[in-house]
Amino acid sequence: MDNGGMQANQRLASEARLRNGANRRQFLRTSMTAATAVAIMPGGNAARPNEKVILGVMGTGGRGSYLATAFAGRTDAEVAYVCDADTRRMAQAQKAVAAAQKREPRAVQDFRRMLDDRQVDAVINATPDHWHALGTIMACAAGKDVYVEKPLSHSLWEGRKMIQAARKYGRVVQLGTQNRSATDAREAAEYIRSGKLGDVHLVRVFNMMPHNLAASAPDQPPPPELDYELWCGPAAKLPYNPRREWLSRFEYSCGPIPGDAVHQLDLARYLLGDPAPPRSVSHRGGILALKDGRDTPDTQLASFDYGAYTLLFEAALWTPYLNKTPMAQRDQDRFPNWPFNGTRVELLGTQGFMYAGRHSDGWQAFDATGQLVASRYGRQGDRQHQDNFIACVRSRQTPNADVEKGHQSTLLCHLANIAWRTGNRTLAFDARTESFPDAPDANQFLKRAYRPPWVVPEEV
Repeated sequence: MDNGGMQANQRLASEARLRNGANRRQFLRTSMTAATAVAIMPGGNAARPNEKVILGVMGTGGRGSYLATAFAGRTDAEVAYVCDADTRRMAQAQKAVAAAQKREPRAVQDFRRMLDDRQVDAVINATPDHWHALGTIMACAAGKDVYVEKPLSHSLWEGRKMIQAARKYGRVVQLGTQNRSATDAREAAEYIRSGKLGDVHLVRVFNMMPHNLAASAPDQPPPPELDYELWCGPAAKLPYNPRREWLSRFEYSCGPIPGDAVHQLDLARYLLGDPAPPRSVSHRGGILALKDGRDTPDTQLASFDYGAYTLLFEAALWTPYLNKTPMAQRDQDRFPNWPFNGTRVELLGTQGFMYAGRHSDGWQAFDATGQLVASRYGRQGDRQHQDNFIACVRSRQTPNADVEKGHQSTLLCHLANIAWRTGNRTLAFDARTESFPDAPDANQFLKRAYRPPWVVPEEV
């Protein structure tokens, strides 16, 4: 919430107290571009051997609170900070973390206070999409490793800047696409590499499930517990509305379909050996069923041309007969009813076919006659993904879902969105420049407009 000059002065005064020498991070008053101005050598501030990795959590909504308590429950990590623009959610997360680790973390509304603490080794970024890039870049510049939730970025350009920041400051940046750490996914990839499917020429990725129409309410002043200025950050400061679904607005999100489907798109890329970006994208769809004021599609049908094979992406938010596997059915020795599983991946080869699923759905392979010849029950990869992040914070090795891989998977979401926003068209894509050489109007969507001072800098 913007409380005017008084709160702004209080914030500036608080930041001034945090600056204690030339070797500390310097906050510039006029632009968050200065977030990269930090006196730290690349690769520095790694976790001390045999000591707990000290973490701070940025964003304490549903996923953020889960990650906060999961990491707090480890013996090799400690959550020292929970940060959220809404103090109500922050207070709830603080209690949950305290119960998990028997030590209360600090609760700070402005995450920059956490970044200034040199004892913090890594940041968990579980904010809405529009804060993923700037929050991650600022954390890298402050010498922190980052576990950032999916989708990686709000725009294609932001994803590239996140990679640059991770490399420049020598930071470990792991995307929360935990299927890359799941045993069943690894074994499915090995099966495909063995050649038993033959040459794969068609891949289908699904994200089908029902969403409700958003409720409506009049705009109103933000509640006193919410720093709405901070929450909006890089995005436009629209009038506050308690019923606004941020996931359904391009200002704050890539859309509810990409926000979920990136798991399956990333899984497909992983199974295929992380191919280079597609040569083109074609899109059909739009807002067909959920006409509730959203400006993101509820139906997306995209085709990605990879040359040797085609990836078809089919997604909708109005299919009650297609859905993700319920939580109560996960981590059990059972496979989904694949034709009605809304989050499956299908791989069609010249000698065989495979169903693969995310989050414990496992996989099944069939030969040329349609006979089941191999299968693997699945287990969720959350714990293993967190293990991998902590191990890489210590070792400085590349994590399973490195920022570059996360960018290449999220890129598919951005391409589909841009093809829709430019009129449901086919767009040629240049992977070298990460732009559309024949469509200047499409290039305007490669990067968002920022609201000063919350700006992702050209030079990170």
